This record gives sequence, structure tokens and C-alpha cells, in this order.
Amino acid sequence: MEPKQIAKQMIDFSKTAFDNSFEAMAVLQDQTEKMVTAMIEQNSLMPEEGKKAVADWIKSYKKGRNDLKVAADESFKKVESFFAAK
Repeated sequence: MEPKQIAKQMIDFSKTAFDNSFEAMAVLQDQTEKMVTAMIEQNSLMPEEGKKAVADWIKSYKKGRNDLKVAADESFKKVESFFAAK
């Protein structure tokens, strides 16, 4: 087997492993978000500024999660194109 073929298989495996791990993490975070949101809505003692802080936190980690996915996908594309060339 050619070294390029081996490298491509390793990259494909790494991308699949990353995608699966990322999806599992995203599901876990989404479930946690639902639980936290439900608890906050039921808690009448939490001030509005606290609720806003949690909402901002949720928005922030979702943006970070999406940015990470975009960066990883772009990096995998660059590496795949490097080994696909020639």
C-alpha cells in the first residue's frame, strides 16, 4: 500500500473519530442546556440578571462549539487536499 493511501486512511479515521466525539459532546451539551433552562424557569428565586447570565453563557458556548467545528472541518479539508494533490 502506498504511503499516501495510508496517510489518507489515517486522516479519514481521525476525521470520523473527531466527528463522532464532537457529535456526542454536542448532544450532551444540548441535554444539559435543556435541564439547566428547565431548572431556571422553575426557580422563582433566581434574579433576571442571573437568568440573562446563564443565557449568555449558553449562547457563548454554542458559538465556541460551532467555531471549533468550522475550524476542524477546514483543517481536515486542507490536509485531505494536501494528500489528494498529485
